[in-house]
Amino acid sequence: MKYILQQKKVTALIALLFSLFLQAQNEDDVEIKALVHGADGETIVGATVRSYSNGASVLTDTLGAFAIEVPLNSILAISAEGYKSTSVAATPDMYEVVLEPGKDGKPIQVAFRQVEEKDLIGGISAVNLPEILDKNYTTYSLEGLDVFAEGYNGNIWGMNSYLVLIDGVPRDAGTVMPTEIEQVTVLKGIAAVSLYGSRAAKGVIYITTKKGKIQKQQIDVRVDAGLYVPKRYPKYLGSAEYMTLYNEARVNDGLQPLYNDETIYNYASGDNPFRYPDVDYYSSEYLKKAYERYDATVEISGGNKLAKYYTNLGFWTAGDLLNFGEAGNNRTQRFNIRGNVDIDLNDFISCTIGGTAIYYSGRGVNTDYWGNAASLRPYRFTPLVPVDMLEEGDENSWNLVNNSSYLIDGKYLLGGTQLDQTNPFASIYAGGYNKYTSRQFQFNTAIRADLGGLLEGLSFKTMFAVDYSTSYNQSYNNNYAVYQPVWNTYAGFDQIGSLIKYGEDARSGVQNISNSYYQQTIAFSGQFDYIKTIDKVHNISAMLIASGYQQSESQEYHRISNANLGLHLGYNYLQKYYVDFDGAAIHSARLPKGNRAAFSPVMTLGWRISEEEFMADASVVDDLKLFASGGILHTDLDISDYYLYQNIYTQTDGAWFNWRDGSLGQSTDSRRGENPDLSFAKRKEINIGLDGTFFDKMLQFKGSFFLNEIQGNVIQASVLYPSYFSTGWPVSSFIPYVNYNNDRRAGFDFNINVNKRFGTIDWTLGVSGMYYNTRATKRAEIYENSYQNREGKPLDAIWGLESMGFFASEDEIADAPSQSFGQVRPGDIRYKDQNGDGIIDVQDEVYLGRGGWSGAPLSLGLHLTARWKELTFFALATGRFGAHAMRNNSYFWIDGEDKYSEVVRGRWTEETANSADYPRLTTLNSDNNLRSSDFWMYSTNRFDLSRVQVSYKLPERLFKGSFVREMGVYLNGANLLTIASERKLLELNVGGAPQTRFYNLGIKALF
Repeated sequence: MKYILQQKKVTALIALLFSLFLQAQNEDDVEIKALVHGADGETIVGATVRSYSNGASVLTDTLGAFAIEVPLNSILAISAEGYKSTSVAATPDMYEVVLEPGKDGKPIQVAFRQVEEKDLIGGISAVNLPEILDKNYTTYSLEGLDVFAEGYNGNIWGMNSYLVLIDGVPRDAGTVMPTEIEQVTVLKGIAAVSLYGSRAAKGVIYITTKKGKIQKQQIDVRVDAGLYVPKRYPKYLGSAEYMTLYNEARVNDGLQPLYNDETIYNYASGDNPFRYPDVDYYSSEYLKKAYERYDATVEISGGNKLAKYYTNLGFWTAGDLLNFGEAGNNRTQRFNIRGNVDIDLNDFISCTIGGTAIYYSGRGVNTDYWGNAASLRPYRFTPLVPVDMLEEGDENSWNLVNNSSYLIDGKYLLGGTQLDQTNPFASIYAGGYNKYTSRQFQFNTAIRADLGGLLEGLSFKTMFAVDYSTSYNQSYNNNYAVYQPVWNTYAGFDQIGSLIKYGEDARSGVQNISNSYYQQTIAFSGQFDYIKTIDKVHNISAMLIASGYQQSESQEYHRISNANLGLHLGYNYLQKYYVDFDGAAIHSARLPKGNRAAFSPVMTLGWRISEEEFMADASVVDDLKLFASGGILHTDLDISDYYLYQNIYTQTDGAWFNWRDGSLGQSTDSRRGENPDLSFAKRKEINIGLDGTFFDKMLQFKGSFFLNEIQGNVIQASVLYPSYFSTGWPVSSFIPYVNYNNDRRAGFDFNINVNKRFGTIDWTLGVSGMYYNTRATKRAEIYENSYQNREGKPLDAIWGLESMGFFASEDEIADAPSQSFGQVRPGDIRYKDQNGDGIIDVQDEVYLGRGGWSGAPLSLGLHLTARWKELTFFALATGRFGAHAMRNNSYFWIDGEDKYSEVVRGRWTEETANSADYPRLTTLNSDNNLRSSDFWMYSTNRFDLSRVQVSYKLPERLFKGSFVREMGVYLNGANLLTIASERKLLELNVGGAPQTRFYNLGIKALF
């Protein structure tokens, strides 16, 4: 009986709805004509006007007007990019619709969808790049991102990698220029990244490129010219000072001096630098004071209600610091073209097509000049041998001159010695050159279908992309001869009595191809979206997603793959109470059968506190939102290879046995054991955030706290198994890879923006920052002393010895613990015996500090904008605090035959024992001194004035009646100032090109 009653109720309800539907169909349609504009009065072109009753849809024209036939009093939904959507009743007296601007003017791109910032929850930071680019022009897509996106400091929340998506496709951030970008979204929290599956477990940076708009064709042109100016060069000792200190080092080792006083004097005098060379690789003789960079961009966009288009043409070129020989032709160039087209095929189906081509080339020399500059001693050879100093009667030498293929400037031969037959100077003058070429092609297309005819609010979207890139080196490698002069002075002056020739001049004319590389990416996604508002209070969203990508690389047998199914379910009540569920079913080929699939669930809750009644009197609060999320994300991101779950036996590199009869037999050795239970690591996380605007949007705040732990990282640890699981000879191991290590990260991030007008100047001040801490919460320990356990210590921990100054005497050495790092003498570093066993060895290494390898523990960003009329001033600064590093490169760790830098001037001697800041010099191995210890550690705390730009927009009256709509000029500088206790060290590059400041003049015009 109960079932029959329910069936009758359902039948009656259907009949009622059907009659109402027929009644609605019989109503006469009316034509509604109105204008759509923003609250500031600006005409809105291309706004979408859609009827809920009959599904009719139109776009506003260039005047912001629309006309649509709909039933009287039906509901019209009006939406436009950069504005809050609204719904109005269709009435005859309706003549205008006013849309309120959305914050930052644009919806936010998140995983597989866009949302209004008001509804954003779950650990997400977004930056609308065009607004920043107008006052801060850059040429790298992620430059300065940390200042505007909280939680990003070069990594995301202290994790050591992230996935970059450009228009939803895994791509390198360098393949897109800032002028091509509409928005950059940093997806930090587990709720924000879960739908992307395993490969997104450490965060996602989503870059959205620009698209066309409904407008007349618009052309933006930007031209820039700039100079790179080196900040600082390494300082090495000259020949005479080197020889003096090298003699001292030999004496310290109990040896006789190598260079006599006369030799040192000759090198010091500089009277004949060809006979007594004192080569400064960083002098203006070889390097320019600055080198140039030019770039130009043309953007063309426009469209109508049928199709919108955007095209970007860019060119970029830069020179080089080296100014001699073939290096004078060193240059890098980049050309790109991007096109995006959006087509509305009809009211229900639309599509997007995007394509990009990038051509990059670089020309360089066949030598590592900067590496040689950091290692070659200044006296070893003269780079050029002057032929005018040849003895006139030396026919053999003059024959060598006349037969040489490389007579530099008509008066120099290439210098060298038997040990320096190839050297950077000769290679740059005569060794040929190489060209690096990279070509990239990117294509993506998407189709969207409105399925509202089947179910109101339902739509389908699919995306497919193919990227292909290839690169290679082309080089001409020439052989050349170098000449070592033999000097004499019997004529009363220096002259070259003869030449010793090494090598032969030869140009093969053969072009060599090397370092060929290719990468192919295929990406796909398909999704059903459902968005529904019930009674204007219940907002429902849902997505069912299938996505994946596959990358192939040269010399890699296995493709990198990521495939998953995603589910999103979202609900909010009056945009006040939010609940979202996201889940991803993922698959990994790196794991054994039975463990290759997993499901990652995430839940997010949100509460708009400002909408509560108890906040009604809080006039200072415009909007205040609290959210919390938590869940588990399975990942194979740190599983280094395929088949790690299988055991491996090999004869290829097995041991050979010699039997008594002389025959040889080869062993079959094990390399690792089997583990059929190997599984995903799990990122478990909770994330709590608070967003708000205050004082009529004068103050904006975003902040979040995060705590995550990646459990079950894959390792191969011998300590977990008996010692007989591995053998010394034959070399065998039965130890499997297992899920064991756990890593924890905790911290908070924030972003504060203040907008205020004082007098006639509009000010904007923004501060962003992040502090995080890391811990190794589970480790397989093998250390005898608990103070060396890695568990409980930071993931970026620096380990080393604790120094106690220098040994002052042989008696002090005799009374000290036994030294296991080689023989020590007075002037060597003394270390603390941590465990009191009377021996200084690796068991005395302790935790020294954090290395900040995934970013400094505390990072801060500051940006300031001041706008007066058409003049804009912008400044950007960053701070990094709490990390340390080791002075352990060749500039500081010097022994044997190494080149001496200026730091050795502070060496220990008996006279400087109380003031020395560097160990004694030695020509032997300095194993005791040159090892990780707090003696070499320094703080990397720094505050950088990263960018300053002054922009001026020329008065529009200058272009009235011309085809120029706007024009502006700007002057900017980058990497301008570093404030740090170790500034000189932080600005120093050893073995590579120097750090530079950049000064730029730009012009921007709109046509």
